[in-house]
Amino acid sequence: MGDLPHEEFGNKTPLEVAETPKMDFLAKTGKTGLMYTIGKGIAPESDVAVISILGYDPFKYSTGRGIIEAVGADMKVKDGDLALRCNFATLGPGRQLIDRRAGRNLTTEEASQLSKSINRLVTLESYPVEFEFKNTIGHRGVLVIRSKREPLSGNITNTDPAYLKVEGLGVAKEKVEMVLEKCQPLDETIEAKISAKLVNEFTEKSHEVLEADNVNRRRTAEGKPKANVILSRDAGHLLPKFFNISEKYDVRFVSLTDMPVERGISKLAGMDMAVLPPPSADLKNDCTIRVNKLLELLPNYDCFYIHIKGPDEPGHDGEFERKAKLLSIIDKYFFEKLLDEIKLENHIICVTADHSTPCKLKAHSDDPVPLLISGNKIKGDKVSKFSEKECRKGSLGVLEHGYELMPKLMDLLKKQ
Repeated sequence: MGDLPHEEFGNKTPLEVAETPKMDFLAKTGKTGLMYTIGKGIAPESDVAVISILGYDPFKYSTGRGIIEAVGADMKVKDGDLALRCNFATLGPGRQLIDRRAGRNLTTEEASQLSKSINRLVTLESYPVEFEFKNTIGHRGVLVIRSKREPLSGNITNTDPAYLKVEGLGVAKEKVEMVLEKCQPLDETIEAKISAKLVNEFTEKSHEVLEADNVNRRRTAEGKPKANVILSRDAGHLLPKFFNISEKYDVRFVSLTDMPVERGISKLAGMDMAVLPPPSADLKNDCTIRVNKLLELLPNYDCFYIHIKGPDEPGHDGEFERKAKLLSIIDKYFFEKLLDEIKLENHIICVTADHSTPCKLKAHSDDPVPLLISGNKIKGDKVSKFSEKECRKGSLGVLEHGYELMPKLMDLLKKQ
């Protein structure tokens, strides 16, 4: 949702250009501010940002996105297993990457067939292990490597050139060199060295299998980029020890999420989870499904975590107008229906984002995200619009860390 001003659009952000009367209403009648989800100077990945927003200090609780995605994808994973978030990508001559997401048009059927080929034809021989590769949504996947001997280590680098590990957290690079990277150990332990070697072996052998697969022959014939290499990142080997969020705050918490990373976080945090279809190209329908599910479950739960991914992709693709349009759709098809069906004075609504994805950068940035809290007995800041610029004027000020937010929300809930 968050972005930066663009000169060609009157120095406005997509959120300022978008038609968002319902979110604007919530901002005018509520308190607003800005929030660094991880901290200043850190462009976070979604997993650590969501962990933080839900009240967990990511430097204390995060053990790697790979483990969380494996849990969210319903894969068997335990301490000592090596789990990595993966992308199907397009590799050109040498180690030159052409597209980190294989054109964003890989179908579930194609990804499933490619995954089956990998699992059937690739054998890892550098250490006694078994592995499982699972496609999840679109170009995304998860790799789990299970050792038959000593535990493996997630303290290794990414092969995906867009992200770094900083103090154990996944962080987006400001500039990306489109080259397939070699996995390297980040310490001198034998476990890290073996794990890095296994990832490199998997990358090379799966590339050979993918290159020869009929799926990629068809994609080439259709003028589509091949999905001929697996990029991996955010390795982990320990399950995170989250406190149970419902027990900690004595509430009934449910998540309405559809991506493996958010589902994994929800499961590990002890939330109930609503069953939702994966996100589609029809954001109007996606929003309608989600708001209807929320209204259906409203009598049964106290707190809802709802994650709508729509505006992130046009940020990555540099599509300002499309991002603004999707924000308008969310306002109309999610928030309008929600506010029509509930009495705001009986509820508290918080709207924010896990990170900024400026269209200029086509990547996550370290900019703070807009934040609003509205409803119940909250006195409004009377800002003119829900936007980055207006939220800066709000009474919430600038939160230095996302994990400051949840205690504030729980305090407001208790005062109802």
